[in-house]
Amino acid sequence: MRGFVSKWMPVIAWMLLIFAGSTDAFSVERTSRFLVPFLRWLDPQISVATIATIHFALRKLGHLTEYGVLAVLLWRAVRGTLRSRSSAATAALVFILSAAFAASDEFHQLFAPSRSASLGDVFIDIYGALTGLAICLVIRQRKSALRFAAASNSPKDWQ
Repeated sequence: MRGFVSKWMPVIAWMLLIFAGSTDAFSVERTSRFLVPFLRWLDPQISVATIATIHFALRKLGHLTEYGVLAVLLWRAVRGTLRSRSSAATAALVFILSAAFAASDEFHQLFAPSRSASLGDVFIDIYGALTGLAICLVIRQRKSALRFAAASNSPKDWQ
């Protein structure tokens, strides 16, 4: 049970953080209260269009990043729980879970007065999850290659 909790609590905590980010507290209006003064401090001559572009890009980068992290955490939890040796099966499950959560998160935003649901955001979330999965697969492949190299260079093979 302890192993299960240590693997899945970070996933649940991250999902709760994403869920909280989908409330009014992180709406465009609220985040601009911090970003606009900061950008004006950096460059007092910055145009409104540039501020809007930066704000938009940062919000979309946030989607990409939060779902990339979610996929990595899910990868760790699924691999630690199911003990699956198949990276493809693990990746498929992580992808499905990430995509389902992205869709449910956008649906949740329909009920927040200052938020709206966006299919485009779901696609950005999915792309973030795919990026996180790609990182996990590259790391897994490199670890496997290192283990293979270490096993083939063991002293018992030198005889």
